[in-house]
Formats: sequence, structure tokens, C-alpha cells
Amino acid sequence: MTSRLLRFSALAFGVSVAALAHAQDGGFDVSQQIGPEPTLPEPSLSLLPDLKVAEVVGWKDGETPSVPPELKVSVYAKDLANPRTVHTLPNGDVLVIQSKGPSGEPVSRPKDFIRGWIMSFAHGSGGPQKESNLITLLRDTDRDGTVDERHDLLTKLDSPFGVAWIDDTLYVASTSAILAYPYKLGQNEITEPPRILTPLPGGPINHHWTKDLALSPDGKMLYVSVGSNSNIVENGLEAEKGRAAIWKVDRQTGAARVFASGLRNPNGLTFHPETGELWAVINERDELGPNLVPDYMTSVKEGGFYGWPWSYYGQHVDPRVYPPRPEMVEKAIPPDYALSSHVAALGLTFSMNSALPDAFTKGAFIGEHGSWNRDSFNGYKVVYVPFENGKPNGKAQDVVTGFIQGNQAKGRPVGVGIDGTGALLVADDAGNTVWRVASADGKISPQPIGTDQVAPTQVSGVTPAGQAPDAAAAVGTETTGATGANAQPAPPAAERLTTQQPISDEPEKLRPSQTEIVPATGP
Repeated sequence: MTSRLLRFSALAFGVSVAALAHAQDGGFDVSQQIGPEPTLPEPSLSLLPDLKVAEVVGWKDGETPSVPPELKVSVYAKDLANPRTVHTLPNGDVLVIQSKGPSGEPVSRPKDFIRGWIMSFAHGSGGPQKESNLITLLRDTDRDGTVDERHDLLTKLDSPFGVAWIDDTLYVASTSAILAYPYKLGQNEITEPPRILTPLPGGPINHHWTKDLALSPDGKMLYVSVGSNSNIVENGLEAEKGRAAIWKVDRQTGAARVFASGLRNPNGLTFHPETGELWAVINERDELGPNLVPDYMTSVKEGGFYGWPWSYYGQHVDPRVYPPRPEMVEKAIPPDYALSSHVAALGLTFSMNSALPDAFTKGAFIGEHGSWNRDSFNGYKVVYVPFENGKPNGKAQDVVTGFIQGNQAKGRPVGVGIDGTGALLVADDAGNTVWRVASADGKISPQPIGTDQVAPTQVSGVTPAGQAPDAAAAVGTETTGATGANAQPAPPAAERLTTQQPISDEPEKLRPSQTEIVPATGP
């Protein structure tokens, strides 16, 4: 009874705060904030954050999200434990990373306690709770879109999120380190302990705990996202060392440096398959009103600074940050594409290697987890942004919807990816499901193409199910940065992880310790 009363009080509080926020909203059209030049209203400061939270109720048997007529949606895997991201290996196997954030983050402000209390209802149960923080392998042996085998590769991890695979090594970004596990394609379990490639900023605060991971097109570097340790430096700048940034990590030595900074909470790291540019989606700051600040998708420039904490969306100064830093604001790069405020974009994948209808093959899919810091819901869907010449070109289109109905959420999309048949996969962490969105005409890709787009000479042991080794030779050739056919074979993974010589050509630039760097001021 007590828990029900608390729940009712929390939801009632959220409704009352939402009513106050409605006066700020003024019928604002969120579509004005989708695209390269979003409308940015004046900041609206308040004692309490704007809150409206959807209670998660889960999916009933037979229920699915909605998709356009030219697509069909089905359950790829269910009864999972908070699936956050999906990753396709070169042989077509799919890894589902399931995780819960670490507990025990200190509360620095009274409003944080209120927010955390109410936000607990936004995650709901979506069904019976299972042990999370694991990685599960899903195998579709006959490529018919149905999972035939399911194996837990790793369990009892430290809040994992991003993964990458190359040279018989599976890299896992936990909340506190990048780990390197020996793993050959086709294996159903991992039994050997990992090596710690490099530590990452973790607790005790660890406000944004998700660490995403991407492998560079040449296979030499890993890029890892490290979100800020606060909304807007409430815990002091010292707590932000090494954070609000994307790191560049030498895959052989673990030497690392800040690649780009001023990114409050970057996720969805992925390289454009045609241009080789790194892209990400960013969760921007809260508590400036229901229509500030737009979350965004952007290409990420080496050495670039994107504003946090001193400014947002380029050089719009945040009045709450003291002391001001006009010289940093002047450096701030405007993002490429706004997604509107508080959609909580967490997943990004390009569709160029998919088998989807032509209308969805030249752009990016984005998983929008859904708002809480608004008076009306925003996000809770997967959108598609068309691209041309390596840049966004046109308005975002709703593709996978129906996650929210009224004041209740069936689920919440997070990571997105392309499976071994060329269909879109959507990780639904609140619904404990991975959804598969395929072409309604049954079209599939000729062969699997992995999430990590590297040259075939750098991918060992790749033989898709039902194909001879020669048929796998073209996997990954659609990408940039490919190693030529005459390249020397790489040494064994264990040797590369223990040698002290970096495989990059810039060892000195990679040496600074990230625990001594405040990324917002540059390395």
C-alpha cells in the first residue's frame, strides 16, 4: 500500500509540474526544432524541473510497435534484461548488450532526489525482472529473420553498453573500462578473462554511465563516449575530468586522448560508411524549459568543442554556468542536425548496407528513448533522417512508433542496428525486447555485413552460415579506410595487446592521462 501511495504521489507531482510548464510551452511546434537550424526559445528557469513521465506497462502477447506499410515488424528476441544496444558480427550473429546503471550515485541537489524518485517509474518492469549486465548472442542460422540459437556470452559485467569486434577480440565498454576478450566468430561462450585495455571515468558519481564504442574504419582505433558527470556542472568542474567527451583509444596499447569535447552525453557512435566520418547523437542539458535544449545528431570533428557546459547549440550561452568562459563559447561548433528537445536520442545507425526499401537506404535511423523534462511527451520512437553527399538532407520521418499510448509506455527504444539479413533491429530496454523491422516484400541482403565496417583483410575467421569461405571475402568492402589486398597480416590479438608499440602513427599525441584532463577546456 505504501509503494502505491508513493507511486500515486510521484505521478501526481509530475502532472502538477507539467501543468506549470504548459504556460512556458505556449503550443510550441516541436517540428521547428528538427533540422540544421532549430528554433530556440528563450531559456525558462524554474525551481523544480519540468516533469512528465510515462509509466512503463510493457507489451502484451501479440502487441508490436507500428511501422509504415512497406515495412513489417516482428519480435527478434524477448524476455531480455534491459537490452540497450545491438551489434552485428561479420558472420551475422547479433550481440545484445543488456545493462542497468550502477547504483549509489550521490544526490547533490534536492531537486535531484525528486527527479530520481519520479524517473524510477519511467523504467517500469515490462515483465518479470531478470539479472542484467550481460551480453547475449543471437544466431539466425538460415537467415530467415528468426533467431534459432541464443547464448549468453558474458554475465555479471559492470554496466556494459558499447562493443566492437576485430581480430578475434571482442571489446566491451563497461562503465569503468574498455575490456578486451579473446573471441573467435562462431563461439557460443567466452571463458577466458579479459585484459583491461584502458580505464574509463566511473564512480562514485557517474551521472551519465553509458559508454558507447566504435571501431575506426582502418581498424586501428577505438572511439568511446564518456558523458558528463552532471546536468550542468552542479558537481563542480573537477568532477568532469575526462568527461563530456569522445576519447580516441589506440587498440594495441590503450593509450588514449580526447578526440572531441563539450558533448554532454554522446552515444550512438558510428562511422558513415561512405565518408568515413564519425557521427554521434547527443543528449543535451535539462532544466531550461520544455523546449530547450534540442538533442542532436552530428558529425564529430577531431579537436572539436561543442559547447558544454558554457553554451548550447553552438554559441548560445547558458546563463547558469559561472564563471562564464566567452573564449570557450567562441570555439563552440554548432551541431549538424537537431532532433528537438528532450527526445533522449541514444541509438544511431546508417542504413546504406541494409536490405530495406529504397526510401530507407540512404540515411540514418535514430532511437529516441523519450522525454521526461517536458510538459508533453517527445521521442519514444525510431526516426529516419535522409542523407545526401554525407550530410542530413530533409526532415526526420517517424518509422517505428507506438511505444507510448496516452500516459503509458509499452517500451522505450534505445540502440539501433542492421542485422545479418539487412533488417533494422531496435533494442527496447523497457519492453525487454529486440524488434526486427524488415522490408515487407521479404528482401534480405546477399550476405551479412557486420556493424564494424573494416577491410576484409583485417577480419579473421569470417564465414557466414551456409557460405563457403570465398563468399565471405567481400564482407566490409563498402567502407572507406580499407587496407589494400597486399597488406601484411596482423599479429595475433594477444601479442598486439601486450606489445608496447602503438599501431598508430601518433603515439605521443595519445599519451596524456585522461584523469588529468578536463575535456571541456581541451586536452
